[in-house]
Amino acid sequence: MFDIGFSELVVIGLVALIVIGPERLPRVARTVGHLIGRLQRYVADVKSDINREVELEELRKMRDSVQEAAASIETSVTSGLSRTEAEINSTIAHVVPPEAGPVPGSAAPEAAQEAATPADKKP
Repeated sequence: MFDIGFSELVVIGLVALIVIGPERLPRVARTVGHLIGRLQRYVADVKSDINREVELEELRKMRDSVQEAAASIETSVTSGLSRTEAEINSTIAHVVPPEAGPVPGSAAPEAAQEAATPADKKP
């Protein structure tokens, strides 16, 4: 971080010894050590928070891309089903003429059965 060599530390220590004095130097050194430790923990916390936010943003981007892919797949499947249904209906319309009556399995037999039910109830 800082480019401080051993010789610079010795000079800083000698100046501190002269300015502060030998009685208070151990207490000041201990206080400076605690402050440096707090500073390092604070910097580590900030770094971890930033990394967490970056990872969270990456996960959000990934989630959005997965949702877009799922929506496009759903759209393609829906259009494919619609196309297939239209093809099946057109094939049935060509195979069974309209005069032949309702196609088995369609909704028309239910309507015919409901219409026939009152006639069946007559004695």
